[in-house]
Amino acid sequence: MEEQKTTDDSKLIPVLREGIECVKMIFFRNLQTMLAAKFPGRDKMYRNKLAGAVINRYFGMFNPDPAFADFARQEEAVIDEVLLTVASELAALRIPLTDALRTMVICDHQEGVENSAVLARAKEYGILLADRDLPMPNRFIELVRRLSSAKGMVTEPVPDTDPQQHKQEAAAK
Repeated sequence: MEEQKTTDDSKLIPVLREGIECVKMIFFRNLQTMLAAKFPGRDKMYRNKLAGAVINRYFGMFNPDPAFADFARQEEAVIDEVLLTVASELAALRIPLTDALRTMVICDHQEGVENSAVLARAKEYGILLADRDLPMPNRFIELVRRLSSAKGMVTEPVPDTDPQQHKQEAAAK
């Protein structure tokens, strides 16, 4: 039984991490729009770097590339300012951002990494919905699927209307 649990966990964590990455992409797209309005005098490269730095700070990540690390250090106050406005300006993303961050912490814990401090930081920024129940993996994946589909990032699977025809086509190959 223990071997089955380990196998299931090893399959589940990569799927959950893909969901987390989808939430990050949606966050990035929304940040691009928000930052274009907030910093119209800045070029797109700056706004994209800023969006990346905001996401990295929220998810407790660090980009070691010197250009990005220097940017994050130089723009630390701006990054914090943006994160403090996410709860109000991107309020619709609070649920997926909360669920993605919590799911990431759980996945990391399963892999022996302790990073629960990111939850406290997200709460300080006002983004984390502390009263929200922890999402079950299937609920998180379903949330990501719906959100990704609504944003045009994925298409919903179409149910096979004629399974017999599918079997015949597969047999013909």
